Amino acid sequence: MKTAQKFLEIETLIENLLKKKTDGGLLKYKVLSFADQYENLSVSMIIEKLGIKKSNFALLISELKNQGLLEIKHAEIDRRCRVLKLTNKGREELNNYIKSLEESFSQMDLDVEKSIEILDNYLNKRI
Repeated sequence: MKTAQKFLEIETLIENLLKKKTDGGLLKYKVLSFADQYENLSVSMIIEKLGIKKSNFALLISELKNQGLLEIKHAEIDRRCRVLKLTNKGREELNNYIKSLEESFSQMDLDVEKSIEILDNYLNKRI
């Protein structure tokens, strides 16, 4: 199988695996993760990185804000830009999700773990 096809297959398999732990709300945890990792990343950059429609993102952000998981702030450098900030409740929910994933993967073979690390490093260099 060609590399590009293999990447598509891996992406689909990973997404399906992660969805099992979310009751179908994987995008929610992706957004929470981005807000946690990249505090100063603008809303428009998050939309671009996630590859979703602005209208879908706006609905999701509104829902997450209403649930008390996220805050929308103006960037310090450019007040026209909006950034997402994880609330304590949002951080707790994200940490619980990550903990459940860690428990699922705790029995992972060391070779698989090393392969994932190598793939992660490769992809980060390519992006």
